[in-house]
Amino acid sequence: MHRIVFLDRATLAPQIRLRRPSFDHRLVEHARTRPAEVAERLSGASIAITNKVPVTAETLALLPDLKLIAVAATGTDCVDRQACRDRGIAVANIRGYAVNTVPEHTFALILALRRSLVGFRQDVLAGAWQQAGQFCFFNHPIRDLRGARIGIVGEGVLGQRVAAIAAAFGMVPLFAAHKGASGLGPLYTPWEEMLETSDVITLHCPLTAATRGMIGLPEFRRMSRRPLLINTARGGLVVEEDLVAALEDGLIGGVGFDVAEVEPPDPSSPLMRIAGRPDVIVTPHVAWASDEAQQTLADQLIDNIENFVAGKPSNLVGGAY
Repeated sequence: MHRIVFLDRATLAPQIRLRRPSFDHRLVEHARTRPAEVAERLSGASIAITNKVPVTAETLALLPDLKLIAVAATGTDCVDRQACRDRGIAVANIRGYAVNTVPEHTFALILALRRSLVGFRQDVLAGAWQQAGQFCFFNHPIRDLRGARIGIVGEGVLGQRVAAIAAAFGMVPLFAAHKGASGLGPLYTPWEEMLETSDVITLHCPLTAATRGMIGLPEFRRMSRRPLLINTARGGLVVEEDLVAALEDGLIGGVGFDVAEVEPPDPSSPLMRIAGRPDVIVTPHVAWASDEAQQTLADQLIDNIENFVAGKPSNLVGGAY
């Protein structure tokens, strides 16, 4: 019998149905798990499920029965994959489930910021409409999307879907070449050119050693068109202190972030210091979380586990296979 432990079931909404695997098993679900509790809770487990709870090399050394870590997300930076390889532990992730929800959330942020919806809503609630003396007022900028250049960092399925939606709005999509790279062909816009010519920049790339802190003050200072910066990928891609400085210095026109470097962010963190501004929207890492996307994720999660046990592993990203 397989012992399966879900370390952070609360990262899926309660209305999402998690079907039981078809093989003989015992499933234990924990709403949340602190790092210090991981080894004890996974003791004797052959399969671990985690969304964001870290599984470190030190923890893996204490888990001789573990055979599979099924990550309930696409990103696997919460798992020490090299340690898994060393110990013959497979790692599987979820793919393709967010192809609608993340791009739609991205454009919700873009549209709200481009048309200053937050600022106008705040003004209406404060009574500015009644004080205007006419049928409308113009306290904030309003810009169309048509003709605007959108720089897309990340050319995977999410970046491609964002480009398709952008084109439907009449925008000009630019796929950014990797920072510091050259010779990637005509489909890619050089990194520096993307920074300098985009009206909107949106991030859809993984967090790796190469991408951590990829946008800081040197990059902000090249953004001559004062673009909106949208991040529905990972918080560590942007240096948050530099983001605050760029906004305060007028180097960018607005911020739409669904992620933070530390989640949840401390109230005194750079991102939270600017969260109340009308040109900033911060959402709590929910771009991925439409009901439809979550159910697709949950079904694929169990598919990955069943396939592994059947000897036909799917969506492996590292480990023993």
